[in-house]
Amino acid sequence: MNKIKVKDEVILVAGKDKGSTGIVTRFINNKVVVEGLNLAKKHVKPNPNAGVVGGIIDTEMSMDVSNIAIYNTKTKKADKVGMRIDKDGNKERFFKSNGDSIV
Repeated sequence: MNKIKVKDEVILVAGKDKGSTGIVTRFINNKVVVEGLNLAKKHVKPNPNAGVVGGIIDTEMSMDVSNIAIYNTKTKKADKVGMRIDKDGNKERFFKSNGDSIV
């Protein structure tokens, strides 16, 4: 089970945008796409049939999962994720530093 999921707030721990935070938008195998981070310029050819305007656009590129960590809003730092069983018998994720559950 992945400890980081879609719509989690994460912080980059390596790369050109190190220290920036963003929201995970999707997973591709062992890579992750974070909203607004790891941008690259892409040259797009115009396609009037599809309604695509050509030019140079910024796109979010995928990055390895090892380059991100979940962001703890209370401590304002990167944190590790643990798994535990709650009172109802369901799995829940929690921050290892303070024990708070991840919503």
